[in-house]
Amino acid sequence: MKAVQFKQYGGPEVLELVDLPDPHPGPGQVRIAVRATGISATDSKVRRGDLSFGAALPQTTGADVAGVVDEVGEGVTDVAVGDRVFGISDDQAGAAEFALLTFRAIIPPSLGFVDAAGIPVALETATRSLDQLHVTAGTTLFVNGASGGIGSTAVQLAVARGARVIGAASARNSGYLSLLGAEPVTYGEGMADRVRALSPDGVDTALDVAGSGVLPELIDLAGDAKNVVTLADFAGAEQHGVHFSNGFVDGTGFHALATVGELIEAGKFWLPVDRTFPLAGIADAHRTSESGHVRGRLVLIVS
Repeated sequence: MKAVQFKQYGGPEVLELVDLPDPHPGPGQVRIAVRATGISATDSKVRRGDLSFGAALPQTTGADVAGVVDEVGEGVTDVAVGDRVFGISDDQAGAAEFALLTFRAIIPPSLGFVDAAGIPVALETATRSLDQLHVTAGTTLFVNGASGGIGSTAVQLAVARGARVIGAASARNSGYLSLLGAEPVTYGEGMADRVRALSPDGVDTALDVAGSGVLPELIDLAGDAKNVVTLADFAGAEQHGVHFSNGFVDGTGFHALATVGELIEAGKFWLPVDRTFPLAGIADAHRTSESGHVRGRLVLIVS
Protein backbone atom coordinates (compact mmCIF):
# COMPACT_ATOMS: atom_id res chain seq x y z
CA MET A 1 0.00 0.00 0.00
CA LYS A 2 0.97 3.66 -0.39
CA ALA A 3 1.60 5.32 2.97
CA VAL A 4 3.33 8.39 4.38
CA GLN A 5 6.45 7.85 6.45
CA PHE A 6 9.34 9.88 7.85
CA LYS A 7 12.81 8.48 8.50
CA GLN A 8 14.16 11.47 10.44
CA TYR A 9 12.71 14.27 12.53
CA GLY A 10 12.36 17.68 10.96
CA GLY A 11 10.17 19.92 8.87
CA PRO A 12 7.36 18.87 6.52
CA GLU A 13 9.93 18.02 3.86
CA VAL A 14 10.87 14.81 5.74
CA LEU A 15 7.48 13.28 4.90
CA GLU A 16 7.70 10.68 2.12
CA LEU A 17 5.13 8.65 0.22
CA VAL A 18 6.41 5.05 0.26
CA ASP A 19 5.27 1.48 -0.28
CA LEU A 20 4.59 -0.49 2.91
CA PRO A 21 3.12 -3.97 3.51
CA ASP A 22 -0.66 -4.11 3.71
CA PRO A 23 -1.76 -4.39 7.37
CA HIS A 24 -4.23 -7.01 8.58
CA PRO A 25 -6.44 -6.76 11.67
CA GLY A 26 -5.83 -8.60 14.91
CA PRO A 27 -8.45 -9.37 17.57
CA GLY A 28 -10.80 -6.42 18.10
CA GLN A 29 -9.41 -4.48 15.14
CA VAL A 30 -10.88 -3.66 11.75
CA ARG A 31 -9.09 -2.67 8.59
CA ILE A 32 -10.49 0.13 6.49
CA ALA A 33 -9.80 1.23 2.96
CA VAL A 34 -9.01 4.82 3.84
CA ARG A 35 -10.96 7.52 2.03
CA ALA A 36 -9.79 10.54 4.02
CA THR A 37 -7.33 11.35 6.80
CA GLY A 38 -7.39 14.35 9.14
CA ILE A 39 -4.34 16.46 10.01
CA SER A 40 -3.89 17.39 13.68
CA ALA A 41 -1.38 19.56 15.55
CA THR A 42 -0.06 16.40 17.20
CA ASP A 43 1.07 15.09 13.82
CA SER A 44 3.51 17.98 13.41
CA LYS A 45 4.81 17.67 16.97
CA VAL A 46 5.60 13.98 16.45
CA ARG A 47 7.20 14.66 13.07
CA ARG A 48 9.48 17.30 14.60
CA GLY A 49 10.41 15.02 17.50
CA ASP A 50 8.82 17.38 20.06
CA LEU A 51 6.43 14.64 21.17
CA SER A 52 7.18 10.94 21.32
CA PHE A 53 4.93 7.96 21.87
CA GLY A 54 7.86 5.58 22.15
CA ALA A 55 7.98 4.62 18.47
CA ALA A 56 11.30 4.25 16.69
CA LEU A 57 12.13 5.74 13.32
CA PRO A 58 10.97 5.35 10.63
CA GLN A 59 7.45 6.34 11.64
CA THR A 60 4.09 6.58 9.93
CA THR A 61 1.69 9.44 10.60
CA GLY A 62 -2.01 10.28 10.76
CA ALA A 63 -4.56 9.55 13.48
CA ASP A 64 -7.96 10.73 12.17
CA VAL A 65 -9.37 8.43 9.50
CA ALA A 66 -12.58 7.65 7.67
CA GLY A 67 -13.21 4.88 5.19
CA VAL A 68 -14.88 1.55 4.44
CA VAL A 69 -14.34 -1.62 6.47
CA ASP A 70 -12.81 -4.33 4.28
CA GLU A 71 -11.46 -6.79 6.90
CA VAL A 72 -12.50 -7.53 10.49
CA GLY A 73 -10.50 -9.17 13.24
CA GLU A 74 -11.57 -11.85 15.68
CA GLY A 75 -14.30 -10.81 18.08
CA VAL A 76 -15.51 -7.76 16.14
CA THR A 77 -19.30 -7.45 16.29
CA ASP A 78 -19.98 -3.68 16.19
CA VAL A 79 -19.19 -3.18 12.49
CA ALA A 80 -19.07 -5.35 9.36
CA VAL A 81 -17.32 -5.38 6.00
CA GLY A 82 -18.77 -2.61 3.84
CA ASP A 83 -19.64 -0.27 6.72
CA ARG A 84 -18.57 3.37 6.56
CA VAL A 85 -16.62 4.13 9.74
CA PHE A 86 -14.47 6.84 11.28
CA GLY A 87 -12.08 6.66 14.18
CA ILE A 88 -8.49 6.72 15.43
CA SER A 89 -5.82 4.88 13.47
CA ASP A 90 -3.82 2.44 15.57
CA ASP A 91 -0.09 3.24 15.57
CA GLN A 92 -0.64 6.73 14.08
CA ALA A 93 -0.69 5.24 10.60
CA GLY A 94 -3.76 6.73 8.97
CA ALA A 95 -2.08 8.63 6.13
CA ALA A 96 -2.15 5.49 4.00
CA GLU A 97 -4.38 3.46 1.71
CA PHE A 98 -5.29 1.06 4.54
CA ALA A 99 -5.46 1.56 8.31
CA LEU A 100 -6.26 -0.51 11.39
CA LEU A 101 -8.78 0.79 13.93
CA THR A 102 -9.61 -0.27 17.44
CA PHE A 103 -11.56 2.87 18.34
CA ARG A 104 -14.21 3.49 15.67
CA ALA A 105 -17.89 4.16 15.03
CA ILE A 106 -20.32 4.19 12.13
CA ILE A 107 -20.21 7.49 10.22
CA PRO A 108 -23.48 9.42 10.72
CA PRO A 109 -25.66 9.30 7.59
CA SER A 110 -25.39 13.01 6.82
CA LEU A 111 -21.55 13.04 6.77
CA GLY A 112 -19.22 12.27 3.90
CA PHE A 113 -15.77 10.79 4.39
CA VAL A 114 -13.95 14.15 4.31
CA ASP A 115 -16.07 15.72 7.04
CA ALA A 116 -15.97 12.55 9.14
CA ALA A 117 -12.17 12.34 8.94
CA GLY A 118 -11.79 15.73 10.57
CA ILE A 119 -13.63 14.78 13.75
CA PRO A 120 -12.13 11.92 15.85
CA VAL A 121 -9.00 13.41 17.47
CA ALA A 122 -10.64 16.78 18.13
CA LEU A 123 -13.71 15.01 19.51
CA GLU A 124 -11.71 12.77 21.84
CA THR A 125 -9.50 15.62 23.09
CA ALA A 126 -12.35 18.05 23.68
CA THR A 127 -14.52 15.42 25.39
CA ARG A 128 -11.67 14.35 27.69
CA SER A 129 -10.97 17.98 28.63
CA LEU A 130 -14.60 18.85 29.36
CA ASP A 131 -14.94 15.70 31.46
CA GLN A 132 -11.85 16.67 33.47
CA LEU A 133 -13.27 20.16 34.02
CA HIS A 134 -16.67 18.67 35.01
CA VAL A 135 -18.48 20.90 32.51
CA THR A 136 -22.23 20.42 32.92
CA ALA A 137 -25.44 22.43 32.57
CA GLY A 138 -25.02 25.80 34.26
CA THR A 139 -21.20 25.86 34.00
CA THR A 140 -19.58 28.98 32.59
CA LEU A 141 -16.58 27.87 30.51
CA PHE A 142 -13.90 30.03 28.91
CA VAL A 143 -12.04 28.55 25.93
CA ASN A 144 -8.73 30.13 24.92
CA GLY A 145 -8.25 29.21 21.28
CA ALA A 146 -11.88 28.55 20.42
CA SER A 147 -11.86 28.69 16.62
CA GLY A 148 -9.52 25.79 15.73
CA GLY A 149 -10.56 22.17 15.42
CA ILE A 150 -10.35 21.26 19.12
CA GLY A 151 -11.64 24.64 20.28
CA SER A 152 -14.61 24.54 17.92
CA THR A 153 -15.41 21.05 19.12
CA ALA A 154 -15.12 21.96 22.80
CA VAL A 155 -17.42 24.96 22.34
CA GLN A 156 -20.18 22.91 20.71
CA LEU A 157 -19.93 19.96 23.10
CA ALA A 158 -20.07 22.31 26.10
CA VAL A 159 -23.09 24.14 24.68
CA ALA A 160 -24.77 20.76 24.10
CA ARG A 161 -24.20 19.99 27.80
CA GLY A 162 -26.03 23.18 28.72
CA ALA A 163 -22.97 25.27 29.58
CA ARG A 164 -22.42 28.94 28.88
CA VAL A 165 -19.29 29.35 26.74
CA ILE A 166 -17.08 32.39 26.24
CA GLY A 167 -14.47 31.86 23.54
CA ALA A 168 -11.33 33.75 22.58
CA ALA A 169 -10.18 33.96 18.96
CA SER A 170 -9.10 36.57 16.44
CA ALA A 171 -11.55 39.29 15.52
CA ARG A 172 -12.16 37.70 12.09
CA ASN A 173 -13.50 34.58 13.82
CA SER A 174 -15.96 36.32 16.16
CA GLY A 175 -18.94 35.67 13.91
CA TYR A 176 -17.92 32.03 13.53
CA LEU A 177 -17.79 31.55 17.31
CA SER A 178 -21.23 33.09 17.65
CA LEU A 179 -22.55 30.54 15.14
CA LEU A 180 -21.12 27.77 17.31
CA GLY A 181 -22.92 29.10 20.36
CA ALA A 182 -20.07 30.93 22.13
CA GLU A 183 -19.86 34.54 23.26
CA PRO A 184 -16.72 35.78 21.47
CA VAL A 185 -13.88 37.88 22.83
CA THR A 186 -10.62 38.73 21.07
CA TYR A 187 -7.11 37.64 21.96
CA GLY A 188 -4.40 39.93 23.17
CA GLU A 189 -3.83 42.48 25.89
CA GLY A 190 -6.93 43.07 27.97
CA MET A 191 -8.49 39.68 27.13
CA ALA A 192 -9.30 38.93 30.78
CA ASP A 193 -11.03 42.32 31.11
CA ARG A 194 -13.13 41.55 28.05
CA VAL A 195 -14.14 38.22 29.59
CA ARG A 196 -15.09 39.95 32.85
CA ALA A 197 -17.18 42.46 30.91
CA LEU A 198 -19.34 39.48 29.89
CA SER A 199 -19.03 37.60 33.20
CA PRO A 200 -18.16 40.02 36.02
CA ASP A 201 -17.57 37.25 38.58
CA GLY A 202 -15.22 35.37 36.30
CA VAL A 203 -15.85 31.86 34.99
CA ASP A 204 -16.23 28.43 36.57
CA THR A 205 -13.67 26.69 34.36
CA ALA A 206 -11.17 27.51 31.62
CA LEU A 207 -9.70 25.43 28.80
CA ASP A 208 -6.46 26.50 27.15
CA VAL A 209 -6.20 25.15 23.62
CA ALA A 210 -3.91 27.83 22.18
CA GLY A 211 -0.97 27.61 24.61
CA SER A 212 -0.37 31.34 24.30
CA GLY A 213 1.13 31.94 27.75
CA VAL A 214 -2.06 33.12 29.42
CA LEU A 215 -2.42 30.51 32.17
CA PRO A 216 -2.06 33.09 35.00
CA GLU A 217 -4.97 35.04 33.49
CA LEU A 218 -7.06 31.89 33.18
CA ILE A 219 -6.33 30.94 36.80
CA ASP A 220 -7.45 34.39 37.90
CA LEU A 221 -10.64 34.16 35.82
CA ALA A 222 -11.49 30.66 37.05
CA GLY A 223 -10.52 31.31 40.68
CA ASP A 224 -8.06 28.43 41.08
CA ALA A 225 -5.53 26.43 39.06
CA LYS A 226 -7.62 23.30 39.64
CA ASN A 227 -10.35 24.86 37.49
CA VAL A 228 -8.05 25.18 34.46
CA VAL A 229 -6.91 22.56 31.94
CA THR A 230 -4.36 23.17 29.20
CA LEU A 231 -3.79 21.13 26.07
CA ALA A 232 -0.86 23.12 24.73
CA ASP A 233 1.32 24.65 27.47
CA PHE A 234 3.22 21.88 29.24
CA ALA A 235 5.88 24.19 30.75
CA GLY A 236 3.25 26.67 31.94
CA ALA A 237 1.20 23.87 33.46
CA GLU A 238 4.18 22.75 35.56
CA GLN A 239 4.98 26.31 36.57
CA HIS A 240 1.47 27.31 37.59
CA GLY A 241 0.03 24.03 38.89
CA VAL A 242 -2.42 23.60 36.02
CA HIS A 243 -3.38 20.15 34.74
CA PHE A 244 -1.92 19.32 31.32
CA SER A 245 -4.39 16.93 29.71
CA ASN A 246 -2.80 13.87 28.11
CA GLY A 247 -4.90 11.00 26.83
CA PHE A 248 -2.06 8.53 27.37
CA VAL A 249 -2.06 9.32 31.10
CA ASP A 250 -5.57 10.56 31.92
CA GLY A 251 -7.71 8.07 30.05
CA THR A 252 -9.56 8.95 26.87
CA GLY A 253 -12.78 10.37 25.50
CA PHE A 254 -13.17 7.82 22.71
CA HIS A 255 -16.65 7.02 24.01
CA ALA A 256 -17.84 10.19 22.28
CA LEU A 257 -17.37 8.59 18.85
CA ALA A 258 -20.49 6.52 19.44
CA THR A 259 -22.64 9.42 20.62
CA VAL A 260 -21.62 12.43 18.50
CA GLY A 261 -23.74 11.17 15.60
CA GLU A 262 -26.90 12.10 17.50
CA LEU A 263 -25.67 15.70 17.85
CA ILE A 264 -24.63 15.83 14.20
CA GLU A 265 -27.95 14.55 12.92
CA ALA A 266 -29.78 17.02 15.20
CA GLY A 267 -27.78 19.94 13.75
CA LYS A 268 -26.02 20.59 17.06
CA PHE A 269 -22.48 19.73 16.00
CA TRP A 270 -20.53 20.83 12.93
CA LEU A 271 -16.78 20.85 12.41
CA PRO A 272 -15.84 22.61 9.19
CA VAL A 273 -13.04 21.44 6.93
CA ASP A 274 -10.87 24.42 6.05
CA ARG A 275 -8.90 22.80 3.19
CA THR A 276 -8.28 19.42 1.58
CA PHE A 277 -5.07 18.02 0.08
CA PRO A 278 -4.15 14.86 -1.84
CA LEU A 279 -2.19 12.24 0.09
CA ALA A 280 0.96 13.21 -1.82
CA GLY A 281 0.43 16.80 -0.67
CA ILE A 282 0.76 16.01 3.03
CA ALA A 283 3.84 18.24 3.42
CA ASP A 284 1.78 21.25 2.30
CA ALA A 285 -0.98 20.21 4.71
CA HIS A 286 1.50 20.17 7.60
CA ARG A 287 2.82 23.61 6.60
CA THR A 288 -0.72 24.98 6.56
CA SER A 289 -1.44 23.39 9.95
CA GLU A 290 1.67 24.95 11.46
CA SER A 291 0.77 28.40 10.13
CA GLY A 292 -1.79 28.77 12.94
CA HIS A 293 -4.42 30.28 10.64
CA VAL A 294 -6.80 27.38 10.24
CA ARG A 295 -10.52 27.45 11.01
CA GLY A 296 -11.72 23.92 11.63
CA ARG A 297 -9.75 21.01 10.16
CA LEU A 298 -7.41 20.05 7.33
CA VAL A 299 -8.02 16.73 5.57
CA LEU A 300 -6.11 14.52 3.13
CA ILE A 301 -8.18 12.86 0.42
CA VAL A 302 -6.71 9.38 0.11
CA SER A 303 -9.04 7.71 -2.36
